[in-house]
Amino acid sequence: MNREIRVREVRVIGPEGEQLGILPTPEAFKQAQEGGYDLVEVAPTANPPVCKIVDFGKFRYDISKQEKDKKSSGTKLKEIKFRVNIDDHDYLTKIRHAEEFLDRGNKVRIQLQFRGREMAHQEFGMQLMFKVRDDLATMAQVEMEPKAAGRNITMTLSPLPANKRKRRFSLPNEKIEEDKHPGDDAED
Repeated sequence: MNREIRVREVRVIGPEGEQLGILPTPEAFKQAQEGGYDLVEVAPTANPPVCKIVDFGKFRYDISKQEKDKKSSGTKLKEIKFRVNIDDHDYLTKIRHAEEFLDRGNKVRIQLQFRGREMAHQEFGMQLMFKVRDDLATMAQVEMEPKAAGRNITMTLSPLPANKRKRRFSLPNEKIEEDKHPGDDAED
């Protein structure tokens, strides 16, 4: 920054983002001081190095704010556990939770756990995993296909881009959108 820049000439960007061209370093520094700004090197590896005429305090603040935003927007991995003999209502509740996690931009690991004699029919577990994958297809893409490891089957889903996501089982106001089947005449 300022007098610490040791190269002969630099490409200068003005305070409003306009290109000022390639100038000798002392002249660029003089222009920055006249405007009450600092000369800050933003791309030292370029040929010639790129410097920007900015208020250094504000420049540092903006950079720290951008880094903070990057850290906070990182995706988390959420986990939802299933069992082979899961009831329909419990299944829907867990799918709604998965949709909510995916809608917030988090990855979801689906884990199916076998106990005791359930290990004899692992194909039921795979069927359930494929059902989960299909039910969440409007919200996520499969990052890791269902894979059996010991007494568990795991699958990882990552969210689709925000503009392609469509919730099927719960909406932001928590109304349930379910497919009506012929013969469902029961009134609440």
